[in-house]
This record gives sequence, C-alpha cells and structure tokens, in this order.
Amino acid sequence: MPSRIVSFNLNGREVEVMVKPMTTLQDVLRKQLGFSATKSGCKQGSCGSCTVLVNGEPMVACLLPVEDIAGEAVTTLEGITPMGEALHPLQEVFAEGYAAQCGYCTPGMILTTKALLDHNPSPTREEIAEAIAGNYCRCTGYKAILDAIEAAAEQGG
Repeated sequence: MPSRIVSFNLNGREVEVMVKPMTTLQDVLRKQLGFSATKSGCKQGSCGSCTVLVNGEPMVACLLPVEDIAGEAVTTLEGITPMGEALHPLQEVFAEGYAAQCGYCTPGMILTTKALLDHNPSPTREEIAEAIAGNYCRCTGYKAILDAIEAAAEQGG
C-alpha cells in the first residue's frame, strides 16, 4: 500500500506527516517529529512508557496506527507545559516527591495522571492506583508515585 499524508493536532498545532500504512504514532512522534518524551519501551502496549493523550484520554502510542488519529488532538509531555514555564505542576510534584527516578516511565505516568485529574480532581489512592495500572515502573516501587499524585490532587492538579 502506498504512503499517505495524515494530519492531526499535536500539542495545539496542526501537523501533517507522510506515513506508510500501520506506522505507529510512537514512531512518528519520535522518528519523524523529534518528540523524545514519548518513550519506546515494550512495543507491545504493556508498559505505558509511550503513553500520550488522544482527545484527553491516555493511549499507548506504540500500538496506535497514526492513521487512526487523523484529525484528532494528541498531547505529549512536551505539550502540557504552558509557554514560558519551565515545568508543569505535575512535573514539579513528581520531582519534589522523588517519583521520577530513572525517568523512563515518568512521561507516561504524568500524562496518565493528567487525564485522571482532569476527569476526577479528587481521586482516592485506590482510584489513582487503578488509573496508573497500565504504566510500569521498575525503580520507585510506586509509593513515591502514588504519594506525588495524591499531592498533585491536593494542590489542585
């Protein structure tokens, strides 16, 4: 099948990319557009390190054909910080709470957390744990992450 142009909104800007069929959003973000916060982990949809927001919902970019998001709004970690600010409040609370050790899972964790807090500003610890269940972390043991997310909720997300 021939390559085609796919258009979508990325972090508030319209983009067009030329892709072959079944090219993943992860590959487009990292290889074509240079958005490195979307990590490449398992490539099987199991680890969550490639999580992005599509229309505000967390999705794993490694399994998502880019043609499936034509016309949709995609947000990466690079897109959540207002212009002129160094860090998003979620990034700050993760750093302050030592919830980002090696940092590999952090972009996916933060975007999943953003989606959770956008839908539920006062989640219980159990709701937080359920929300991040698709994001695998090998470093923190999750306590610091759960604590950071609770702190973010208390601060208003």
